[in-house]
Parts: sequence; structure tokens; C-alpha cells
Amino acid sequence: MKKILFVSLILIVLIGCSKNQLTREMPVEDKMNIAEELFDQGKYHKAIPYYTNIVLDRNSIYTAKAQMKLGDCYFYQDNFLEARFEYEELIRLFKNYEDISKAYFNIGVCYFEESLSPHYTQEETEKAIVSFETFIEKFPFDERIDEALDYLEKCEYKLLEKKYNNGYAYFKMYDYSSALLYFDEITALNIIDKIDKMSLFYSGRIYIARKDKANALLIVDKMNTRYPDSKETKKINNLFKKLK
Repeated sequence: MKKILFVSLILIVLIGCSKNQLTREMPVEDKMNIAEELFDQGKYHKAIPYYTNIVLDRNSIYTAKAQMKLGDCYFYQDNFLEARFEYEELIRLFKNYEDISKAYFNIGVCYFEESLSPHYTQEETEKAIVSFETFIEKFPFDERIDEALDYLEKCEYKLLEKKYNNGYAYFKMYDYSSALLYFDEITALNIIDKIDKMSLFYSGRIYIARKDKANALLIVDKMNTRYPDSKETKKINNLFKKLK
């Protein structure tokens, strides 16, 4: 039984080696045609070996396109780390490729998709911002500009959520000075949404806890103006009335 398994394993290895050898010896145009057909069928994992083989042949007229499509294969499989690497290789090796703007744009998308939730560090989000800003600067008339701006807005808001989470964490630890640094950054933007409302609310609670009536009143006035019907505004008003 073990002998049969061993022979079967050898045959599989030999068949695999034979197939790889055949692929290497195949004309590059045929490899590209097969890769493109597999790509169009959505069989990205099967197309990758063909594109990779073409990419390794640096002198082919198909190399740049294969490099781009290799990135696309990983991108469409949500393997953003590998996709980003291949797009960066395209930019490094083929700066004048006709659709190089797509590589710049997709690198930003990759970083955005790799980014963690606002409860964690936002290194990838910050890199996504840099990538989209670079894309916009280099290709101001590209058809993807509006989409890039939308991504930038999402990234900036994610960083805002991170600031709020940091402020709230310091609030819970009674480190009010640190909490206010984050909350003040948010409320200074004068955006009307939940993050602004909650930043004002906890700022108000801090000033009330400190018995800082002047600053507490400023917060109360802002909440009454921006969020007159919210339960947080009602609560902060009640707390302020008890402040002596």
C-alpha cells in the first residue's frame, strides 16, 4: 500500500514538473492568450501562473500588461497584500505603462481594505490617504477621481472615529486632560454627526465634573444649538442645572 502511494506521489510530481516545463517552453503569446481567457472567465487563481511566467520574461512585449493583470488577479481575489506588491512592481519597472493610473488607484484601495477598524492603529488608513492624494496629484483628470475623493473622505472619517475612541478611552480612565485634547479636535471641525455630538457630550461631563461652569456652559450652548432634541443634550442640561 505504501509503495502504491509512493509511486502515485512520484507520478503527480512528474506530471506537475512536465506541465511547468511545457508552460515555460510555450510561446509567450500563447501563454498570454491562455492567461487572458482564464482572467475573463474569473479564474484568477489559474491565470496567475501564466502571468507570473510572462512577468519573469522581462523582455517580452507582454510583460508590463502581465504585471498589471497579475496585480488584478490578486486584487479580485481580495488578496490585497499581494495585489499591492504587484502594482508597486509595475510602477517601479514600467513607469510609462498606458494604464499606470489604475495601479496607483488600486494601491490606495488595497491599503484601505487592509486597514483595521477604528479601535486599532490606523497605519494602513494613513497610507491609503497618501496613496489617493498621490493618485489625484498625478492624474487629476482620471475617470476615477470622484471615487478617489470618496475613499479619502472615508479614510479621514475613520481617523476621526479613531480620535473619538482615543478620547473616550481616556475619559473612562479619568484622564480628562488627554480626553479633551481628542474631543476638542473633533468639535472644532463643526461637523454635525454622532461623533461630534458624543465628543461634546463627554466634554460637557468633564467640565461639569471639574465644576468648570464657564466651559460647561459653552458646551451646553453648542449641544442645544446642534442637537436640541437628542437625549445627550437633555442629560447634559440636567447635569449643568445641578452644577453649583
